Amino acid sequence: MSGEIKKQTGSEPFIHLNGSTEVCLADYWAWAHSELNSNTERSKLAEFLVALAMQCTDTPSRAQQSYDILTKEGIKIEVKTSAYLQTWEQRNSSSINFDIASSSGTGKSDPEYKRQADVYVFCVEKHQDKEPLNPLDVDQWDFYPVSTEVLNTEFGEQESVAYPLLQLTGMKPCRFAELRDAVLTLAGKK
Repeated sequence: MSGEIKKQTGSEPFIHLNGSTEVCLADYWAWAHSELNSNTERSKLAEFLVALAMQCTDTPSRAQQSYDILTKEGIKIEVKTSAYLQTWEQRNSSSINFDIASSSGTGKSDPEYKRQADVYVFCVEKHQDKEPLNPLDVDQWDFYPVSTEVLNTEFGEQESVAYPLLQLTGMKPCRFAELRDAVLTLAGKK
């Protein structure tokens, strides 16, 4: 599938429901995507938060590209996320690990096997108490932007990295409000 993706509003109705009450796309979204702390939804939510910080949510997310976000400045961003708390019963908090494996580019434009993005943003949902856990509260997240060049230098062909090892590279967390400037600086656009 190629070309532009039409950004949906949520008000689009389902068609031919044979007399059922009116159901729209927002009803589906609420039904399918409300468990925000599941691994799948947390990942997509983190991508949205980074796109929001980068001021590029006007273009919908694409599933089949070799990076998660393309900013207006042309910066390719890969978003990785992890959390201490999961949706299942836990005895201990989860370890924070991230996938940093190389990949081949999708399509003919970039078939080289490498880390495809210019910048990675590691998003840690840092909250450790389930009762007030709210993935929509950006203060419950830490964002760690790092250039792909640093990942390549520090970790070479390594496919995953534990949070403590990332911190040894000198990465510092930034708040949501600081993320845009941090990414632009890493990409040499500021």
